[in-house]
Amino acid sequence: MRVGLYPGTFDPITLGHIDIIRRASALVDRLVIGVAINRDKGPLFTLEERVAMIEAECRGLSEETGTAIIAHPFENLLIDCAHDVGAQFIIRGLRAVADFEYEFQMVGMNRALDDSVETVFLMAEARHQAIASKLVKEIARLGGDVSKFVTPAVRDALSDRFG
Repeated sequence: MRVGLYPGTFDPITLGHIDIIRRASALVDRLVIGVAINRDKGPLFTLEERVAMIEAECRGLSEETGTAIIAHPFENLLIDCAHDVGAQFIIRGLRAVADFEYEFQMVGMNRALDDSVETVFLMAEARHQAIASKLVKEIARLGGDVSKFVTPAVRDALSDRFG
């Protein structure tokens, strides 16, 4: 069974994330969405809220693709999380060249820790390349329309959070 791990904070999950999840689903039999518990980032949504959003947004994708998609919180090293869930692949989404520089360093470190886990990069579709959770939260906080960047359910959650 091919198992992939797609890690991130998903605060909140965006259409860019969903694009990568959809395309990664075609590559693996089981896709684990690793939801990082990153206390340093001070997430807007709780871990439980982020996991619930991912599960809700991915339920239809899982049925559509036939790939099991599971949300899995983690707070340890990414490579250790990959071992915990039995992943042979770490899936990373790239939006721009700037992402690649950081990801290149991460791959090198992960390969030094365990070279049996491969990293697969998927480029975000052009219409999703500018989407970043941080920017989506800022737009929502300032009362802007985020409907081009997130699903209606996530837009509503952002609206509820910011009033």
